[in-house]
Amino acid sequence: MPQERSTIKACRSDALHYDCLIIGGGPGGLTAAIYLARFRRRCLVVDGGHGRASYIPNSHNYPGFPPGVSGEELLQRLRIQALHYGAELVQAWVERVEATEGGFLIEVDGQAYRAERVLLATGIEDHLPDMPDVHNAIRAAQVRLCSVCDGYEVDGHSVAVYGEADIAISHAVFLRTFTDRVTVVVHGDEPACEAARTRAQEFSIELIGGRVESMRCVDGEVEIETCRGQRRSFDIVYPSLGHRPRAELASRLGARCDDEGALLVDDHQRTNVSGLFAIGDVVKGLKQISVATGQAAIAATAIHNSLEPNPWRTGAVAGRGLPNQPG
Repeated sequence: MPQERSTIKACRSDALHYDCLIIGGGPGGLTAAIYLARFRRRCLVVDGGHGRASYIPNSHNYPGFPPGVSGEELLQRLRIQALHYGAELVQAWVERVEATEGGFLIEVDGQAYRAERVLLATGIEDHLPDMPDVHNAIRAAQVRLCSVCDGYEVDGHSVAVYGEADIAISHAVFLRTFTDRVTVVVHGDEPACEAARTRAQEFSIELIGGRVESMRCVDGEVEIETCRGQRRSFDIVYPSLGHRPRAELASRLGARCDDEGALLVDDHQRTNVSGLFAIGDVVKGLKQISVATGQAAIAATAIHNSLEPNPWRTGAVAGRGLPNQPG
């Protein structure tokens, strides 16, 4: 740790200054950038790529796109809009964030940045089943991560929910809204508890126990084989294995989290760390794109209002603010 701190301090004199640095270039982070740029604030989005939204094959759950929109198309539209208003985007990983007097020092691929405010939109990392090409299966909508997002598209399909029985059963009951062919495939060696078995019987949900030995895509279906030799194929599999909020950067600064690791924020998306805001899936609450973009509008407005006023000056470029100057 001491060596890391000296490295970032050595870059202070070359640090580029921003009003706000946004970590995470998903729908939430990009929406915040659009707002801040339109407020004539200097903002930089640092995105490591491979965000959850990028795997969405076609979402029918986001307002304004009746035929649906892929995650990549939505992200590209948001990037274009953010750049149009003067936001800056960098594809890289944030290595460290250090609180300083009046703001933060952030190191990105060896380059230091100063920011008076930092907005975390880092999302979550899903715990995925052990299967070949699982991300391609997600892009093909054979493995799906959010029944709230796309349960409506399950129309009588054969669906498996894969996870610990007491957790998976609640997801399975929800999916019974859309199909009568729902199976819970129990993760691990522990048998389903009596409450889960009772719930499954009540809603005509099949329970399959026994450790899963393999899960793979075969001829447009997901084939699951257990240690007991059971082999079943499903149109769709919903993993229910949990997730990990990407909150490490905030935690190192002392930000408070709930028992599951999600960041706790107030009504303005502020963490307990002065100047540090958070939105989207990394925050406690409903994991939806529309929620993240709404939180982005709240956070960006609060960030703007928390900074010193920035009156228009002769020489400013309309929509793009003043040129960025080294700190």
